[in-house]
Formats: sequence, C-alpha cells, structure tokens
Amino acid sequence: MVSETIRSVRIGRAYARRTRESGAWGMRYDAFTGSGFHVVLHGHGWLITADEPPRALGPGDVVLVPSGVRHGLSHAPRALDDLPPGDMSGQPPPDGPADFEFLCGVYRLDQGQVHEYLLSLPDVVVTTHDGGEPELASLVGLLVADLSEAGPGMEATRSALLDLLLVHVLRGWLRTHPGPDWPLVRDSSVVAALRHIHGEPHRAWTVSQLSAAVGMSRTAFTRRFTGLLGKPPRAYLTGVRLSRGAQLLRETDAPLAAVARQIGYSTEFAFGTAFRREYGVSPGRFRDGARSGPVVAGPVVAGPVVAGPVVAGPVVQDGRHADAGTAPGPRGAAGTAPRGGHGR
Repeated sequence: MVSETIRSVRIGRAYARRTRESGAWGMRYDAFTGSGFHVVLHGHGWLITADEPPRALGPGDVVLVPSGVRHGLSHAPRALDDLPPGDMSGQPPPDGPADFEFLCGVYRLDQGQVHEYLLSLPDVVVTTHDGGEPELASLVGLLVADLSEAGPGMEATRSALLDLLLVHVLRGWLRTHPGPDWPLVRDSSVVAALRHIHGEPHRAWTVSQLSAAVGMSRTAFTRRFTGLLGKPPRAYLTGVRLSRGAQLLRETDAPLAAVARQIGYSTEFAFGTAFRREYGVSPGRFRDGARSGPVVAGPVVAGPVVAGPVVAGPVVQDGRHADAGTAPGPRGAAGTAPRGGHGR
C-alpha cells in the first residue's frame, strides 16, 4: 500500500525548500490538495493545529500532513489564525546562524484527489527520529545539499529524494503503529473489502459481490463501508480505479484503450468520461500536463482550500496532550492527530 501511495502522489507536483528562522517567527500553511511533511534540522519550535494544544518539536522530529490539512509552525505556542501565511517568495534562506531550521516537502495535486490510504491516516502524524535511522538522516542530508545547488538533473534527483523520504516517514509511523492496512478503519470486514478493491481494481466488482466476499448482507455492508470511508463502495472503487489510471498515464506510454482495460473499463470512451468527471480534464491532456510538471525548489505554499470544513484532530504525545505550557516529552515518541471523521 505504501508503494501505491507513493505512485499516487507523483501525479502532483513536488516542491521542496529549506527554511531558517530566528527570533519571533511563525508561519501558517492553509489547506491544500496533496500531502506534505516537515523535518526539523536544528532548534526547537511548535506545531500549531486548529483546535488542539501546540506540540513541541525538536531536532529529528518529522511532521507528516497526509492530506494537506491546515497547520502552522511557530517559535512559541500561538493561535493558528495569528500566524502569517508561509513565505511564498521562493528565495533561499539567509546565511548565518538560525534558531530554527527545517526542511519542507510537498506534493500538490493540482488535479485529482489525495490517495484513499493517506485520507485514512491521522490529519497530522509526528514521529521522532533520534539517530536510529541512518538512512533517513542520509536522505535528509542529500536533499538539503541538493537544494543548495543548481545544475543538470536536479529536478529528477529531488523528486526521487522526496519519494524516498515519504516512504521512510510512512514506514516509521507504521512501525510504531502496527495494525491493519488502513489504520483508522477498525472493522475487519471493511478492511477485507478494501484489500479486494485495491488488490483487483480491474475486476467488475458489484456491491453484492463485495458484501458476499466479506460475509455481510449488501445493506449492512454498504452502511458500514460508507460510514467508515465517507463514500459508498461503488464510488470508492471508482476513485481507486481512476487513481490507478492516472498513475499509468503519468508513468507509461500505454494507449488510452489499454489503460482503460487495465483498470476495469471496457472502452476508452467510458474511461474518458469517468476520468473527466473526476479530474476535470481528458486522460490525454492529463498525461501531457503531468509529464510537464517538474519538481520545484521553492516554498511549500498553500494551495486551493479543500471544499468543506477541515478539522484538525488532537495532537497526542506519548499518549497524552502536549500542552502549550509543558516541556517536550521524552524523545523517541510518536504523536498523532486522529482524523475528525472520514467524510471526504
């Protein structure tokens, strides 16, 4: 599932930036369609979310925002609305000492949707890497060095490094939170159905077939699936198929008819109609646009606000809230912010 997720975020454009701040600083990142992360390189700061106490951050901490929810970073606990928008100038950080230094990476999905697996994760995931993962430290060092230079091939290397960083962050969180493939779906029957859908999206699944495969009645299965995933089984299957189709359009030269067959559409016309409804462009135009979007070494800027309310869940540190007036808990712990529902 991690590999499929990485392929899906490649549909968007990747951005990376190193930021250095001193004194009284703070920045707000509004909701965007995509995924992003911050890696603390030096100093201490605070992660700010909409409704919960700030979370203390230190060197080695990684903040993953799987589905692009609104959040901020600051030198001290502050209200999210009091923070200024993140720097959008794209200028390199100034030389000299800094109180806080961090690396930002983001995949912005200008077209399409965030992968269903990322939507099933908490709104904000915070993990600490205190030297126990030399591979991650090496990747961070390579990306920092890459962002400091300009030359041929840089776009390709940045894209690959961002992919690898996201893989390590996801794996690190999954190691500390073992469980089902979809962490916040606590129903074994629905998880089994998700495995069927993601394992064989090309199959002509009906709701009756899925419910029978997991041993439930059609009505009970539909109600439970929709309640947990925020959309009925058929709509979810369509989203998975089209996400897979978008990956094939970006990564292969397969004819549109072949792509359609691989993801379960009998004709190119049926695939094109469904794709335009979901992504707003034809498959051919999507393929052209996806391949022309390079990785940008610039700011992690806020994208279009996602339709509907975005509610950040509680940030948890070592099983308790990290209150603004307390010092950070023991290093090595992982914090998560549970999602405020799956109605996406």
